[in-house]
Amino acid sequence: MTSAAITTTGPTADLAGDPAPGDPAIIPSPTRSGDLTDDLTDDLAVADALGYELARLFRLVQRNSRGSGPADLDRATFHVLVHLASADGPQRSADLAGALCTDPSTVSRRVAALVKQGLIERRADPDDGRASLLAVTDDGHSALEQSRRHKARLVAEVLGAWPMEKRQALVTLLADFCTDFQQHELQAATPARRH
Repeated sequence: MTSAAITTTGPTADLAGDPAPGDPAIIPSPTRSGDLTDDLTDDLAVADALGYELARLFRLVQRNSRGSGPADLDRATFHVLVHLASADGPQRSADLAGALCTDPSTVSRRVAALVKQGLIERRADPDDGRASLLAVTDDGHSALEQSRRHKARLVAEVLGAWPMEKRQALVTLLADFCTDFQQHELQAATPARRH
């Protein structure tokens, strides 16, 4: 495979290590888009390359989120707020944990921190006086909107030179991949029925 690289300003980083202060950041890509058809000829090679590129993307997003100011929420907070803001009404903590595929104790700690920050609130569950429901506060909605705008600006800058058809294809393919991955996950979690 031909090796390509993305050079940005900021610290050097690789997939395994932390950035070194002051060095140009280069995260190499062994799977540059122009070279894919020559080198990726079987399912395992494609899966390996995709896994590498997803890890690389995660590192780039993570690095670009650090120190970006109050407009950007950490990943876990962002996902909690997105889910609660888009849910059909307030949610129980257990339902939130299930939706985020996260351990309930982890969600409980995150929820406690977000309640303390004033980004979400606990409300009494009208169906069960012992339980509480979680909802995003006005401050939480505001923080989420600022973070979404920040992320959208970053992605718009990155994709600025791409033709609209290529941008739309990326969104479509990524959405298809996520949907199929989720379906595979659900099928794998469902025990096989015996006839």
